[in-house]
Amino acid sequence: MNRGKLFLIPSPLGEYDPAEVIPEGTLKVLRELKTFVVEEVRTARRYLSAAGLKGHIQELEFYVLNEHTCADEIRQLPALFEKGDVGLISEAGLPAVADPGAALVDLCHREGIQVIPLAGPSSLMLALMASGLNGQSFAFRGYLPAKPEERKAAIRRLEKDSAALRQTQIIIETPYRNDTLLKDLAEQLNPHTRICAAAALTTPEAFVRCQSAQQWRKDPVLIGKIPCVFLILAQ
Repeated sequence: MNRGKLFLIPSPLGEYDPAEVIPEGTLKVLRELKTFVVEEVRTARRYLSAAGLKGHIQELEFYVLNEHTCADEIRQLPALFEKGDVGLISEAGLPAVADPGAALVDLCHREGIQVIPLAGPSSLMLALMASGLNGQSFAFRGYLPAKPEERKAAIRRLEKDSAALRQTQIIIETPYRNDTLLKDLAEQLNPHTRICAAAALTTPEAFVRCQSAQQWRKDPVLIGKIPCVFLILAQ
């Protein structure tokens, strides 16, 4: 019997009608699936309901894959494909990008299971587009250390890398530390280094500002606890 495929299903970056940002082709595939591996079941249920499966959620099977999922549980997931196709959904944006779902994608490749990425919003690429910084050379550096001194040292290293390579550095942060990170960026970076903060992208509350570290110091803002992408480019 042929095994199913793994479909990587993007999700909206905020709480609104998925049809506003998710292509109809992606939503069509989503509506045909019965088995999903998700980061958080409650969030996935809301998304699937809004995407056209309202009234059918109880017919679906959900399996959790998040930062707490142990290696033994992940190794058991290929058994799901004996029953058919499976959808992978992250909390927001693209699955398997800064997301625990990457472990399932890697396992599928090792097991010879076909992986099919579907189109949808990427906060990282949208932020890069909106920043005006170097889109020819960029690096996604993920999360910086939570401890203040380690974070500040990491920021200075990123600036050195950016200057040496003329490369945009892309960073994300846990929303409750957004304002702390932005303050540290403004204080630790050289005055002319460009900093971009791109928050709540694709939502009505979207905020994008790109200016020098010196300007951020003079005119600080509070982003609050919303998803945000930070980008820097040394001048």
